[in-house]
Amino acid sequence: MNNAKRELPVDSEKNNYLYKDDYIPFIVKWGRITCFLGLILSFAPLFVLTFIYGLIPDASSILTGFIAIAGVAAVLWIIEPISYYPILGIPGTYMSFLSGNIANLRLPCATAAQKAADVEPGTEKGAIISTLGIAVSIIVNVLILTLGVLLGSSLLASLPDGVKEMFNYILPALFGAIFGQFAISQPKIGIFAITVALIMAWLMKSGHLSFLPGHPSYAVIITSIFGTIMFGKFLYNKGIIGK
Repeated sequence: MNNAKRELPVDSEKNNYLYKDDYIPFIVKWGRITCFLGLILSFAPLFVLTFIYGLIPDASSILTGFIAIAGVAAVLWIIEPISYYPILGIPGTYMSFLSGNIANLRLPCATAAQKAADVEPGTEKGAIISTLGIAVSIIVNVLILTLGVLLGSSLLASLPDGVKEMFNYILPALFGAIFGQFAISQPKIGIFAITVALIMAWLMKSGHLSFLPGHPSYAVIITSIFGTIMFGKFLYNKGIIGK
């Protein structure tokens, strides 16, 4: 990308060079810039309230609010980038964390695009296809949101109550579909993952994880995700799943 006259590669070695030494550095450069700008803009309402209207909360209120949010979401700050990265790839990770709606929109679109193109997650081809799927989802998402802002309230008000209740099951359905897609290709890992998740969920609901600080749901997430990763690595090293 930095050299417009560079000839298009015709073999895998040149393709690999173009991806790692040209495409990815370009993505990382602009990904950092756009994410930093997004960070600044996300604080824009705070700057307006502070410097224009003079509304400055005391330190204890800020700390209380931070602890309340961190107690629920802090574990996701670590888990989400690690668990989503193999599917999203580097470009998709920048785009997804900037645009949001990762679990319920970007990730399903990325997996659907990879499935349609018959490419493996975690590969260079998978990352490129994931990027295309995520890019399309962002464009469509913006268009739908625009229509939703203009027409959404009146449209939702006219829907039957039964239809409105169905919206509560959209996210579980998406996660179930994603899990099913990968469990079919790796049934051993799928069975292990669902077993660990069910056991951990039972331990949490039965109060056996009450000794942990805060709400113990983070223990269920950490154990299920990293336990499945380690089990998959064990099978990989033993040659039980393909290398």
